[in-house]
Amino acid sequence: MENREERPAYEQVPTPPERGLLHIWQSAGPIEELSLGRVLLSRPVLQVTLGEHHGLLLTQGGQVYSFGELLWRDLSIPLSAPVLEESLLGKSVVRVAAGGFHCGALSEQGNVYMWGENTAGQCGQTEKGTVTNITVSEPCLVSVVDSEVVPPVVVRVMDLACGREHSLALSSQNELWAWGSGCQLGLVTNNFPVWRPQKVEHLAGRHVIQVACGAYHSLALVRSLLPQNNNTLRPPEKKERGQSPHSSVTEREESLTADDAHYCPLGVELSEVLIGETTPRRRGPRRRLHPVGRSAGSSPGSGSFPYSGDGKSSTAQKLPELDGHADHLTQTDGRPVSHPLPCWGANKNSAFPDEMELQNILQKLSGHSLETQPINGPGDTDSLSSHTSDDSCVSSTPSTDLLISSNSGVSGPYSSSPVCLEEVRLCLEAEKKGLQGQKSSSLTNIHQKGKTAGNRRCSLPGTPTHGRNGSPRRRRPCPCKPSSASRTQAAASEDAGDGLPSLETEVWSWGRGSEGQLGHGDQLARLQPLCIKSLTGEEVIKVSAGSHHSLALSAQCTVYSWGSNMCGQLGHVNSPVTVPQQAKLSDGLRIWDVSAGQSHSLLLADGDCVQPILLYCGQHQESLSARRETSHQSQRSCQRSPSRAEIYSVRPTLLPLCMEMGYISSVSCGGQSCAVLADQNVMGFISAIHELASRERHFYCWLSNTRKLLLTPLRNREGACPTLGEPCTHLFFSLCESFVRLSILIGRHATSLSYFLHDVQGADVKSLPLLTHTDDFLVIYKEYCFALGNFHVMGGFQSLHKLSLEVLGSQQSLLARLCVPDQSVSGDTDLVSLLYWPLQQLHQYSRVLLKLGSCYDVLTEEYQCLHQGCRHYESLSLSLLRRKKEAETTFLFWKSHSGKNTEVLRLPQRRVVCESSNRSLTLQKAGRFSNHWFILFNDALVHTQNAIPSQNFFSTHHVYPLTCLWVKPVTEDTRGLYAIKITCPEESFTLVASTPQEKNKWLRSLNQAVDQVLGGGGQGSSPGVTAISRTATYTFTGEGSFKDAHYTGGWLAGRVHGRGTMKWPDGQTYTGNFKNGLEDGYGESVMPNKVLNKPDGYQGQWRDGKIQGFGKYKYASGQVYEGCFYEGQRQGYGMLSSGKQARTSSSVFIGQWVQDRKTGYGVYDDITRGEKYMGMWLDDQRNGQAVVVTQYGMYYEGTFKENKMIGPGLLVSDDDTAFHGEFADDWTVNGKGVLSLANGDCLEGLFGGEWSTGLKVVGTYTKPAADEPDNKERNSLLLGQYLVPSAQRWGCVFTECWSRLGCAAAGRGERTIAWENIAVTITTAQRHSPNLSRSQSKALESLEFIPQQGEAVTTANFDNIRRYLIKACETPIHPLGWLVETLITVYRMTYVGVGSNRRLLRQAVQEVQAYLTHFFSLVRFLFPGLPDDGCIIPDPPASPSKSRHNSNTEGVVVVSCSSLLLPLLLPRLYPPLFTLYSLQEEPEEAQYWERIIRLNKQPDQSLLSFLGVQEKFWPVWMSILGEKKQIVSSSKDACFVSAVETLQQISTTFTPSDKLLVIQKTFEELTQEVKPMLEGNFLWCMDDLLPLFLYVVLRARIRNLGAEVSLIEDLMDPNVQHGEMGLMFTTLKACYIQIQHESTL
Repeated sequence: MENREERPAYEQVPTPPERGLLHIWQSAGPIEELSLGRVLLSRPVLQVTLGEHHGLLLTQGGQVYSFGELLWRDLSIPLSAPVLEESLLGKSVVRVAAGGFHCGALSEQGNVYMWGENTAGQCGQTEKGTVTNITVSEPCLVSVVDSEVVPPVVVRVMDLACGREHSLALSSQNELWAWGSGCQLGLVTNNFPVWRPQKVEHLAGRHVIQVACGAYHSLALVRSLLPQNNNTLRPPEKKERGQSPHSSVTEREESLTADDAHYCPLGVELSEVLIGETTPRRRGPRRRLHPVGRSAGSSPGSGSFPYSGDGKSSTAQKLPELDGHADHLTQTDGRPVSHPLPCWGANKNSAFPDEMELQNILQKLSGHSLETQPINGPGDTDSLSSHTSDDSCVSSTPSTDLLISSNSGVSGPYSSSPVCLEEVRLCLEAEKKGLQGQKSSSLTNIHQKGKTAGNRRCSLPGTPTHGRNGSPRRRRPCPCKPSSASRTQAAASEDAGDGLPSLETEVWSWGRGSEGQLGHGDQLARLQPLCIKSLTGEEVIKVSAGSHHSLALSAQCTVYSWGSNMCGQLGHVNSPVTVPQQAKLSDGLRIWDVSAGQSHSLLLADGDCVQPILLYCGQHQESLSARRETSHQSQRSCQRSPSRAEIYSVRPTLLPLCMEMGYISSVSCGGQSCAVLADQNVMGFISAIHELASRERHFYCWLSNTRKLLLTPLRNREGACPTLGEPCTHLFFSLCESFVRLSILIGRHATSLSYFLHDVQGADVKSLPLLTHTDDFLVIYKEYCFALGNFHVMGGFQSLHKLSLEVLGSQQSLLARLCVPDQSVSGDTDLVSLLYWPLQQLHQYSRVLLKLGSCYDVLTEEYQCLHQGCRHYESLSLSLLRRKKEAETTFLFWKSHSGKNTEVLRLPQRRVVCESSNRSLTLQKAGRFSNHWFILFNDALVHTQNAIPSQNFFSTHHVYPLTCLWVKPVTEDTRGLYAIKITCPEESFTLVASTPQEKNKWLRSLNQAVDQVLGGGGQGSSPGVTAISRTATYTFTGEGSFKDAHYTGGWLAGRVHGRGTMKWPDGQTYTGNFKNGLEDGYGESVMPNKVLNKPDGYQGQWRDGKIQGFGKYKYASGQVYEGCFYEGQRQGYGMLSSGKQARTSSSVFIGQWVQDRKTGYGVYDDITRGEKYMGMWLDDQRNGQAVVVTQYGMYYEGTFKENKMIGPGLLVSDDDTAFHGEFADDWTVNGKGVLSLANGDCLEGLFGGEWSTGLKVVGTYTKPAADEPDNKERNSLLLGQYLVPSAQRWGCVFTECWSRLGCAAAGRGERTIAWENIAVTITTAQRHSPNLSRSQSKALESLEFIPQQGEAVTTANFDNIRRYLIKACETPIHPLGWLVETLITVYRMTYVGVGSNRRLLRQAVQEVQAYLTHFFSLVRFLFPGLPDDGCIIPDPPASPSKSRHNSNTEGVVVVSCSSLLLPLLLPRLYPPLFTLYSLQEEPEEAQYWERIIRLNKQPDQSLLSFLGVQEKFWPVWMSILGEKKQIVSSSKDACFVSAVETLQQISTTFTPSDKLLVIQKTFEELTQEVKPMLEGNFLWCMDDLLPLFLYVVLRARIRNLGAEVSLIEDLMDPNVQHGEMGLMFTTLKACYIQIQHESTL
């Protein structure tokens, strides 16, 4: 709390700061004799706000000072020694507001602090019904809480405004909150005061930008809900001033019946409670006598501050209090409300019953006041403003309240102005006559007006509505530099959404309107906010409210004023004053800040120089000499008219003293005082900012006038289209739209700069819109210049000049206002120069930014930012000037070469660069008599043949777009030709220049034009250097595969190269990679099918313009092929499915293709017939060895020819009946054969017929012998005779994998090339697959590391290879991963569905083993250091001692295809394979499971005894949840629990090695449980182990144990068959067999 220990401001010897200089003066004094009061503080003043008799100062650091009449503390503080508000230290105050007799402060955190008078609840501190806090002496926190949300939240306030009896707060959500009393709150309530802040619901959902408070009315600047169309030049239509729907009844001109009940204008009845509260609240706060130095007749609104030139109180003499009549008057007056209260109607004696009583009262008053104060200060002259006002608070009819002040201001009544009694009498009579014929209005009925005409209060003085600028600030201020003035900039910026203030605003007003201060065209009050329609669309950027008048400042630097104009404070004498009217300003004055006081207004404007000037309108006194000359005449005319010391002017008057103040940044008014904040011009910084803002405001005014006077009339002209022509009409409209966009940008920028100046002390220069919105300026200026140039090139200005003469006619002189000195040519308006003039503003930006940069050190961030912005704008200025010159040159070219032939080449965006009409360039090997004319435009090179440039004639021409044109200089040969080679997509030619200079000229021009059209700077100074690789659009016209195709994509030296899209007119499209002019790489194509009227689609690889590689083809018929292609045909592995659209048949083929036909091994699944063919194909026909299974369990095996099974074959039915013999035709038996029945009987002979219909047999029937195998074993011996060997299946899949590695065949290729192909595949996937997941990206990154494949594999690096293979097989992008995915696909396609036939088990197992063999050869190719299958991996070389030590500890690592690759394949092949095992073992499984169920019914000890387990192995104790319990005879499932649970895990594993590990762990668990019961050196013997392990198997209850055993036996690694694991597996198998033969137990 260091600030509390500082010396008071008046004890310090402050050093005048360079910023925030404060000047205050009285507005009522003579203009020629104004004396400035200057406040010298140690810190710059950021904001000043003035109340009626007091003021507040906000200084840098957030300190708040008060001065003036602090009635709530009974203090009178001179301006020269303001007092510090110590209770606000540390609160980081960023904004202050002064009301009529109360104050407010706003902290950086959005907290509101209020103090001062609280009689109307304006400080928000006292609950209703208490009188303890009539005044609040110290700042107290006011909580603004939004109780509509759950839970309630504290609202952050961003702006604050105070009136006489109300306060308004603007939240960070741009919502308005109000508290206090009166209809000026805008709340939906009839209970006043409102002690706690409430939301103004009528503005809910609207974006409020700024608020301002008058004495008893409020203003709000609100964003328009429906933004106006920026693309039109039509001015906003002046809509009729609508009224609030609540006031429709009250605004009718029907006479109202007089009664004793009276209502507020909008139908809300005032509460009876207010009547009782009125008097004590008005008496409390200000019951003290004011110094004589103040006007004796001044009410609280007289506005004079109690200080003199030396800053001290002018006198200490006090006037005596009055009683008697004073009390009587205050009771009849009460609190000023908008309309009379109901009880007032019965008080007939409360006013003045007759003129005699009036005379007596005036005599008493004159004895106390007029004699005491012979020289009167300016009174509240607002009370004389109108004879039609009906506002009970503010009198505008000349009545006795001109002389009598209410008790609310002082303790006794004083004379408010030196008027004579005769005038009062005449005024009263005039009022009575007027009331007799007047209709009843909506505010009060006619009888009430007559009764209360005498006890209306005199006009209340002006209350400050704003400090420095009265606008909210959205930018969060720095704690050490509290800012308040620039809040409007941030608020409007947020409103606009892009950081610049919005100009689409509306002004809303509410409260009392007796003087027309609401601007709705009447004098009615409004309880709810109502939009002032006449200001909608006027681009209002600020509002200010005085006592009874209002001001609005527009972005076009015009001021609108309305309300009381008794003292000329509106700046005009227009009528009516109840609607906004423009203030009368001299030409060339541009207002950019306004403030309204009691009866005066202060305007801040741009003058002839950079330094701003002050304009004043309102009351002021004549000079002393003038008053002496007129005093004698005034005394003689005293009986006829009041003697007035005040005068006022019709229009705002310049204050000469403003030039002494420095660079004024903001103005403020309150009461009868004025204040300004100014800055000194240090290092030219302030003047540079003011210059920039002044120029921008002037520029925007010019743009607005041009738009209004020139462009809008021309565009709205009905005959504009015929005059300009169709092309120029569209270009003119486009020009107008770009002009509007430029105008809006400049208007918002100018407004933003005005806000910036209000807070120039705390603002950061880097936040200048020129720096933060550079891109917006560059884009819009370029767009405007482009539209202007296009219109110029097409000759639009000639037609536009004619149109302007037709439209404007005699008003051509109006355009002279728009011309700058260098724009007038021969006295006529030059439209070309006029519309090109805005481009000069860019140079001014650059100049001002350079000037600002000179104020900073070159190493600072500010300098770098300013310098960079300067470069941007200067570069853009030069670029646009070049474009202007190009447009002028092109216009002259077309003008000199006009004709029908050249018109076809004339385009708006086309600019001429150079041309060869002087025969400087010709075509190589051209004919002797041929004429060639070359014209280089900014977008194309035009070649005309048989041309005569002088006559603008040519027979043919060809246009070469520069985007697809390559320029290359040809080295000078012996023939001395200066040649340039031109390459285009479909042709190339050589140009020959006449001289080396011409060659360099054309070469440079071509390169620059090509560089510019490609997006470069167009500055290429190196001849012949252009982008060989580029992206461009071209339409082919020549013959070929690309005829009439439109291409967009990459190019390389005249050929399509890279990624692009090709579209043909017939609908065919290709999107993908190109190489050397052809499709190459991955691409997606759509090809129309005219027959089916549906397109074919392909996604996959291309090579040399044809489909080649792996891809997916979707046919229009619904078929889908996914596989390999070669030269556009299906070749190699592929899968063809009928698709979802096939209705007649559904089938899937997967296998090998040759030249678009099925040839080789393949599987065909006929889903409709329920058949699956697995065998050889030839030319789309079944041909060769094959197996066919059906959904009915039939199994065929034999040889096919032309889709028919012919010759020897095998047929097996579902019940194991088998036929082995000759087949003829499909499935027809014909010839010798043997039929084996299910019971083992055989029938041998000649057979004929079909199996399903019956067989004819001639043969011998035999019964099997006792030693012969059963039928199942005989069938198993017959199966597989006609199968395709497993090694020959799916060779196409492995061939494709080898080709992906870059090998022509298996094992034939370079290993380095294979690894390079793998690297390219992974990199391409990373580059062209942006949607990869995080895990996929990590997997690809890990595959970038390749293990050492060239060295011998040892146990040290074998794990690296194994881990690499695991990651590769998990990534489908990798060739090995693709191989695994494909093998899984073909395996499932073969053995799922109909293929789930138990007779295919042997075939399926052999196929898996073949996969491992082929796969292992691929792995050994990539890692040649791996040993052969079944060999041992050597240990890494080490020292002899280490090797001796490790020889006994480390195991031997044996490499086999099953141990290395089976874990990669089998888990994903397991479902179909295990299903086949289960089907095969189904009968045995049923027998096994029946015994398992029966034997598990026995208790543990009974089962152990039954199995023959010795009692020494029987467990005695069991552990349940950590507790040991004894096993009894009835215990079940309590023995060897861990071993049982371990064995059950065998069903959760996939590979034989994992299943063997489970068996091994089961034996270990069994040993651990038995070991405590035996000696330490116990060794198992099979007689002991088998019964015990049999118990574990029984209790494990493993389903399909036979399938598990068979799978392990078939696929177990041969290296472990005869070891310990093999022995354990044999034990498990023996237990399974033993359980099946339970009778032997």
